[in-house]
Amino acid sequence: MDWQGQKLAEQVMQIMLVIFAIGAFLTGYFMGSFQLMLFIYAGGVILTTLTIIPDWPFFNHQPLKWLEPIDAEKHPKPEVTGLISKKKTSKK
Repeated sequence: MDWQGQKLAEQVMQIMLVIFAIGAFLTGYFMGSFQLMLFIYAGGVILTTLTIIPDWPFFNHQPLKWLEPIDAEKHPKPEVTGLISKKKTSKK
């Protein structure tokens, strides 16, 4: 998932959760059932999870361009010389 896809997924998640929360609250309020409200909201959370978690193709419209790997022979790792700092001890 690219960066724009992550942003889109976050926005879709927030919108879906708010819509399900409002719908569940209104349904539970008018039906007088707290249990029904919880079931509707839990169903909304599950549906939101199934919509957001998989890496769907519409989240990958702008793929990242990765850098080419560098050769280790061209750019060797710098060697550490014998510079070791000694800890000063303080006596009280």
